[in-house]
Amino acid sequence: MVYMPRYMRKLVTLVGVSLLLALPLTSQAGDLYPSVPKGKGDKCVEPTEEMREHHMEYILHQRDDTMRRGIRTSKHSLKECIECHNAPAKDDKVARFGEKDHFCSSCHTFVAVNVDCFECHADKPEKAQYRHTAKGSH
Repeated sequence: MVYMPRYMRKLVTLVGVSLLLALPLTSQAGDLYPSVPKGKGDKCVEPTEEMREHHMEYILHQRDDTMRRGIRTSKHSLKECIECHNAPAKDDKVARFGEKDHFCSSCHTFVAVNVDCFECHADKPEKAQYRHTAKGSH
């Protein structure tokens, strides 16, 4: 048997017990993540994992192309994202940004990331109505 100092044995035991106690939590890990409303399209313009990790880069690149170069496409435009991902519910109404049912809010609130897009841009599809008015909205 390999000699291990007493403090190391205690540390290994503590880590082992902690891992065993955490095992039941892994089966519920899906419940820990935000509920993300499904988009109305069949698939996104990019693979899901790609969009989760790089959507902001796409939106900023689109903004630069549109504002600085005059290139207008819809593939990564914020307007098209909102049209698909904040689609009206069965009552034909949509959530406002800041409400848990809004596509962007569902994750950005969860990770405590401030989003300033909707200070200028619409947070709903053009022809949709809001479900209810969020506090502080205009």
